[in-house]
Amino acid sequence: MGDWIRNFRAATNYYFANHVIAKIPSYAIRHSYYRRFLKIMIGKDSSIAMDCFITGYDKGCIIAVGDNSVINRRCYLDGRSGLKIGNNVNISADVCLITLQHDPDSPNFVCTGGPIVIDDHVWIGMRAMVMPGIHIGEGAVVAAGAVVTRDVAPYSIVAGIPAVHRKERPRNLMYVTKWRPFYDTDVAGS
Repeated sequence: MGDWIRNFRAATNYYFANHVIAKIPSYAIRHSYYRRFLKIMIGKDSSIAMDCFITGYDKGCIIAVGDNSVINRRCYLDGRSGLKIGNNVNISADVCLITLQHDPDSPNFVCTGGPIVIDDHVWIGMRAMVMPGIHIGEGAVVAAGAVVTRDVAPYSIVAGIPAVHRKERPRNLMYVTKWRPFYDTDVAGS
């Protein structure tokens, strides 16, 4: 009975996070709930926008977000196997970061996966998907709609399904991605 109660409490925390808290316009309230009940580490001046879906296990999710990073609306953040997001990272709307999946070759439909690591100054375009166990190097860009199935080298730009290298990005990146728009709009709040 103890496992059932623990799992029910955890499921309730995720349900409440995804269907109530994620709809609240206040960053302070959302971030406070995510830190306290889901055990997410959120760095200074980072933001998780409204309507993101967060998943994990009964002991919380393994998600760490660095400083000045922006996770835009309606992103899927899978904290079951670990998700580490660096500093000054911009994750555009509707991005899926998946750390666990089923093995299609397994007769028992077993789960397989691994942590996703996203280094500093990475930009992930709208509706991109990053599969389990991927490392995206510093300064890399993942184009909108890309499906990342292999590690991405630092300062490279990848696009396509599956994502492939297209070109290099300049290495003199100095920007700070601090972005907290009002509600779920693109109107600047801070």
